Amino acid sequence: MKNPLHYQLSEYDCGPTAMLDAVSFLFPREEISPVVIRNIMLYCLDCYNCEGIMGKSGTSSAAMMFLSNWLNGFGKVGQLPVSSQYLSGKSVWIGGDSLINDALCRGGAVVVRLYFECAHYVLLTGTLSGKILMFDPYYVKEPFTEAGIVMVDDHPFTYNRIVDEQCFNRETTELYALGPMEDREAVIIFNEDTKKTAEKTIEYFI
Repeated sequence: MKNPLHYQLSEYDCGPTAMLDAVSFLFPREEISPVVIRNIMLYCLDCYNCEGIMGKSGTSSAAMMFLSNWLNGFGKVGQLPVSSQYLSGKSVWIGGDSLINDALCRGGAVVVRLYFECAHYVLLTGTLSGKILMFDPYYVKEPFTEAGIVMVDDHPFTYNRIVDEQCFNRETTELYALGPMEDREAVIIFNEDTKKTAEKTIEYFI
């Protein structure tokens, strides 16, 4: 059974929440090892704020890279049919033949760093006619006024935002922009048992 995706508990834990949601989106809860949950929580929230308090500056790129590599290794030893790839810089963009769009079309999940007042992690789960299906773990009540961003609440297992692709590719710090090219990062995650490939699906390539 799949669980609904969940929201972060504080102002800081978007990173681990987005990673846990990616695992929840891809795998039934019966298949998820407690080791995966433990390690995601153990290695995230590693940044110190200006007062020296750990976690109050969220999760670092180094932690995300480590988790991506760890998940990939966890899959290779047969503990869970999972694979992961860490992207950074110019590899992180939305649209056309991007690695992110390719992963979403093949049933993958993508945790991406973007901006929501400050740097923020969200989960991308699919595409829809030039739009991206996204689950933002930061709970808000009021709808956004910005064009191209729609809040929804009737798909709790997959997404709570529908966002135009062009919103992401801006090199600014506006809402849901990926920001400056040199700061971009994303983690692509697949369930290897459900990943669409040439052998498993013809429709994807037509």
